[in-house]
Parts: sequence; structure tokens; C-alpha cells
Amino acid sequence: MPNEDVCILIPTLNEAATIEQLIKDFRAEGFDNILVIDGHSTDKTVEFAEAQGAKVVVQSGKGKGQALQDAFRLIDSDYIVMIDGDGTYLASDVHAVLGPVRNGEADHVMGNRQANYEPAAFTRLNLFGNRVLNKIFGFAYGEWLNDILTGYRAFTRDAVRSLELNKMGFETETEITVECIKKDLKTIEVPITYLARHSKAATKLNPMKDGFKIGMTIYKLAKMHNPLFYFGVLGAILIVIGSGVGLFVVNEWMHGTTRIPMTMLTALLIIAGFQMFIFGVLSDLIVSLHRETMRAVRAEKDEKK
Repeated sequence: MPNEDVCILIPTLNEAATIEQLIKDFRAEGFDNILVIDGHSTDKTVEFAEAQGAKVVVQSGKGKGQALQDAFRLIDSDYIVMIDGDGTYLASDVHAVLGPVRNGEADHVMGNRQANYEPAAFTRLNLFGNRVLNKIFGFAYGEWLNDILTGYRAFTRDAVRSLELNKMGFETETEITVECIKKDLKTIEVPITYLARHSKAATKLNPMKDGFKIGMTIYKLAKMHNPLFYFGVLGAILIVIGSGVGLFVVNEWMHGTTRIPMTMLTALLIIAGFQMFIFGVLSDLIVSLHRETMRAVRAEKDEKK
């Protein structure tokens, strides 16, 4: 199938060690429409990419999220394949990632790195963190995906146009996944190969710092999609803290000391926790009603078409 309707999008930041070979590999697979969105690289990333015939645009701000927002506004192709420029993904997997959107089976396809990865591709901490974040995402959004942080994805143009992205850093993959779930875009995963990082390509990801940011992104974005999870977590924290204070108060009382202020604090924390649960249930009912209404509106529009 001709590939003029496909844009290969590569966000980069100091990827001189890998960008040339990646572009060559995509050309060998039959893809010539390649857009490199560069995050103000200080090495020869831009020079090497242009030498291989890719179109290079320097992003307006900083961060991968900002780069993708700029790129999505520029691209007008029917299909977009997004891939990191660090050489950890195979260009040959593009057919597996692109196939379902081309065939109308999906609006958004995610390459699952967990299906096949080299031993050195993940550190133990990264692998553990990825799995924990995937589980949290499943509890928050009801979609049990294997790799929400993958950098290898394919979209239809309509899917990209519907995304409302605000995150600027590495949280952008999480936000994209959340947006696709919120917008009822059909999302599937396909197995891909994940390679160990090139020896000259230093990682820009801080496992602890960025992992915490990603976790908080999953939690914060759940407020409008799954408020029962969002407020339930707050309620559980308040009840646990209140119960801990209460145990201390009871222990002190058994030893002859009365803690009136702490007793009042215990009651307030536990009551507030239960109120959070109730608020979450009510909010969840409202969100569910809104979701069903929007589905009915979309179905009516589809029938008119």
C-alpha cells in the first residue's frame, strides 16, 4: 500500500547517535514523509536528520509534550505514527502499529514493549515502575493496558484532532492514553520489540521524579473520568489517617490520659473521608450520565451521516 498518507513523527532531543539510522530504516520500509520535531538539540541531531531528507521543525517550547502539541498542529496526513528517536524501537514494527488504524480497526494503536524486550532495555526499577503505573491506570480508568508509557503509537488524523493535550514533559504519553479513553477512541495494543538504549544515547528520564509525575498525572486526570477513584483515594487517605489518630487516642485513654482535641480531629478526619466517598459516588453518577448522553449524540450524528 502506498504510504503518502502516513507521516512518521519523531520527537528528538540530542539524538545524533541514532536519528540517521532510524530515518534510513523508515525509508527502507517505504516511508518518506518524516517529520522530526526537535527540542533545541545541542548536538548534530537537526543536521543529521536534514541530511537524510527528513523535514525538521524546532519546537516552540521545551519538553516532549510541547513538541507533540506543536507537531500535531502541523501534520495533515491521514495517519500519524509517533516514535521516539532514541533507537530503542524498530522501524520494521511500523506495519504492525499502523495496520489497525489503516484497516479501520482502531483510532489509536499502542506498541506494547512488554511483549518483547531485550534484557538491558529496562532496568529492574523501570520495569517495576511501568507495571505499577499500568495497574494504577487500570484501576483509575477501567482499561487494563500493558504499556501506557510506550513511545511507539499510531493515530488517525481525526483521533489526533480530538486530543486536548496540556502536559509538557514525559507525562504526555499518559495524557494521550487518558484522552483516547475519555474520547471513546478505539484503542488497541500490538506487540513490538524494545531494544536496549544506544551506548551514546543517554536517557533523559529520571525514574523516580518522572515516575512520580506520571503517577500524579494518572490520578489528577481521573477526576473528570472516574471521580469515584479520585475522591475514593482522598477518602481512604483521610480515613486511614483518622483511624491512626484514633488508635493513639484510645491507647492514651486506656492509660488514663484523655485527648479531647485529638478525639475531635479523629472524628473530623473519618467523617470527611466518608463524605469524600459519598461525593465520589454522586460525581460518578453525573459523569456516567454525561458519558451516555454524549454517546447517544454521537450515535445520532453517525446515523445522519
